[in-house]
Amino acid sequence: MLTAPFDPVQLAIPFFVLAIVLEILLGRFGRAKANYETRDTAMSLSMGLGSTVAGILFGGVVFAATVWVWNHRIFTIPMTAVWAWVAVFLLEDLTYYWFHRIAHERRIWWASHVNHHTSTHYNLSTALRQTWTGGVAGTWLLWLPLSFVGFPPAMVAIQKGVSLVYQFWIHTEAIKRMPRWFEAVFNTPSHHRVHHARNARYLDANYAGILIIWDRLFGTFIPETDEEPCRYGTVKNLGNFNLLHNVFHEWIGIGRDVAGAKSPREVIGYVFGPPGWSPDGSRDTSHTLKAKWRARTERETQAPPQ
Repeated sequence: MLTAPFDPVQLAIPFFVLAIVLEILLGRFGRAKANYETRDTAMSLSMGLGSTVAGILFGGVVFAATVWVWNHRIFTIPMTAVWAWVAVFLLEDLTYYWFHRIAHERRIWWASHVNHHTSTHYNLSTALRQTWTGGVAGTWLLWLPLSFVGFPPAMVAIQKGVSLVYQFWIHTEAIKRMPRWFEAVFNTPSHHRVHHARNARYLDANYAGILIIWDRLFGTFIPETDEEPCRYGTVKNLGNFNLLHNVFHEWIGIGRDVAGAKSPREVIGYVFGPPGWSPDGSRDTSHTLKAKWRARTERETQAPPQ
């Protein structure tokens, strides 16, 4: 019950490769919308490989912490029970929602997650841009309560893998919309395009893993509109294909800000505040960018016709 008998992500790797190749071919022949750039795709593949290595290097710490929590569990939930798999599916997906939301709203976790958003393209290879520093940032801590309640670590690991595999296919522009009932319940390419968009309208939205119902429930759902196509990347795009810069630039930024901080309050703000936080409010955060966009939209709506 400690070690998963199989890894959904490892089993899905051949599918990932074939799907990326197929999307590239469909794009080349004009059969689907698929924008690929060689250096960008190479960056995504390199980030995916680096993430795997980082996971192996830090895996012992995560495993040891998980085993300790499991040994102090409240209940023992059987892996053979159907209800247990339904429960872990819902609870793990809810956990992912809150992890993902915090990873965008708190700078120290954004530093470990931002590399997933640095591509200005949106295709299946973008899904491979995974964190190298999530272990150090402690993003894995949010899943420990599942084992503390009594879900076997192997069970949680399998469900986490299923979630990652599911999220691969939604990184595409080749699929415009799924059926309405599907869009209402599940995360889809349309919903996730919004999440990756840097348009002010779309910032900080659609954090779902598999079920979009969490965003609808907690007020973070924003639909994609045909009137405003998604523009991808970060608010301030990096403009280069330097692998280490893409992975570590936000950590470097935090270090620079903390070094220049004038008080403990500023240190806390730079580390745990929202990305873009500054003591005097001179920098834009997602909140201020969205507020400016709303104000501009209202002015344009109220302006008399020419």
